[in-house]
Amino acid sequence: MAGDTQMLGDTQQGADTHFGFRTVPLEAKQRMVDEVFHSVARRYDLMNDLMSMGLHRVWKDLLVSRLRPPKSERAFRLLDVAGGTGDVSFRTVEAGGPGTSAVVADINGGMLGVGRERAQGLGLAERVEFVEANAESLPFADKSFDAATVAFGIRNVPRMDKALAEMRRVLKPGGRCFVLEFSRVDVPGLDAIYDAYSFKLIPGMGKLVTGDAESYQYLVESIRKFPPPEAFADLMRGAGFRRVAWQPLTGGIVALHSGVRI
Repeated sequence: MAGDTQMLGDTQQGADTHFGFRTVPLEAKQRMVDEVFHSVARRYDLMNDLMSMGLHRVWKDLLVSRLRPPKSERAFRLLDVAGGTGDVSFRTVEAGGPGTSAVVADINGGMLGVGRERAQGLGLAERVEFVEANAESLPFADKSFDAATVAFGIRNVPRMDKALAEMRRVLKPGGRCFVLEFSRVDVPGLDAIYDAYSFKLIPGMGKLVTGDAESYQYLVESIRKFPPPEAFADLMRGAGFRRVAWQPLTGGIVALHSGVRI
């Protein structure tokens, strides 16, 4: 718990922060995260399938079901922050009607390039836009989106509080924000199995599939440094969201957080 408290202080005060289990200067973290995702971009979606044994698809489908994009021609615009290769955006526009569109905002050009290729292949290039942008300073107008999401990306943002405040800023009144992120296992016995799988198997899997074990070691460590649900809910409230709630999934491996701009 002490580590979690320190992380919350880091994101707010701006001296140091965590890069996995390492303490690094706050201004250095973004560059280090960029290097990780440049390294894994081409095999990112494959590794998601392997690491989660396909469960990430179930979690993302649940997120989209909570978004409830209209199946009519009514305009519905989603902002998918740290959306990388576009997975959540594609699912959203396919679930919605012709009025549903999405903007993927990600700081990593390599991930966006993969996403644009996927959009072309799926025939969704007209409905999903890819924008290189920093989550802490979004280049969008106030009150310009109906919903905002971030799936497994918020823990990589150096200043999570700023990213959440920016997501609230660009939401229309009544707009909802959903954050899907790894959490704390709450089933006795499963936590030990999950730790062993994460630290002993995932880096080796990353090396086998992508040739890069270190990036996946960081990703596993970053999960453990992410604040518990109650603390992250406080961050959302501090950013101005109301009706903040979360739902643990799969024994607490993942949590779906939500909030509303009033």
